[in-house]
Amino acid sequence: MAIWKDPAPAAKASEPARFELGTPEPQAPAEHIPAPAAPAPIRAVETAARESVIAADLTIEGKIEGAGHVRIAGKFKGDIKVQGNLTIDQGAKVSGGVSANKVTLAGELDGNITSAQQVDVLPSGAINGDLKAGSLTVAAGSRIRGHVECGWGKDDKPAAKTESGSAA
Repeated sequence: MAIWKDPAPAAKASEPARFELGTPEPQAPAEHIPAPAAPAPIRAVETAARESVIAADLTIEGKIEGAGHVRIAGKFKGDIKVQGNLTIDQGAKVSGGVSANKVTLAGELDGNITSAQQVDVLPSGAINGDLKAGSLTVAAGSRIRGHVECGWGKDDKPAAKTESGSAA
């Protein structure tokens, strides 16, 4: 006895559905089907580098190394070597050596920039250390204390000084 009444009576199936496993039946070959074309070569898709962020309320000690962009808004103590851009936000503090393609500095860096193609020091930025870069942009109000070398390529060397102190 059923507890509920089915509103639509079930259709009686004369035979239950049957599934059989086995080998598929051979089909006659089609005469007008063209051969599949060779697949197109796969190109590497260039994706934009992703940015890793050290948030303002974090303090980290260690080493950052790799590809991609890094933004530091908190405090970091250690060396940073990235094949991308490094941004040190206003209020952030980094203690250690830096090597990156482009360095944008709005916070404080207590260490050397050993290698960079471009360095931008914003009005709130401060560097206490040596700097070696392909190009340097310094905004009014920023602070730099250290030795600065910029504009020299990898193969370029500063002109040697003679005994009289003039360039050779």
